[in-house]
Amino acid sequence: MAKTLEMQFTNLSGKTATVSIENPKEPVDVQAVSAAMDLIVATDAFLTPGGPIVAKKGARIVERNVEEVQL
Repeated sequence: MAKTLEMQFTNLSGKTATVSIENPKEPVDVQAVSAAMDLIVATDAFLTPGGPIVAKKGARIVERNVEEVQL
């Protein structure tokens, strides 16, 4: 099972921008994620097509299962 930490932000145009980190350290430290997101917002670390990131929206862990199909 592959896991990805998705940090979601709102950009200047009001749309959602996502920063993904594959195989995050577990258990996920909520305070560290929140602090990293605050730093991304404060430093304009990423520029999106809708403008700079202006606010945190949320974060989540996404699990992905892949099952090969034999043909």
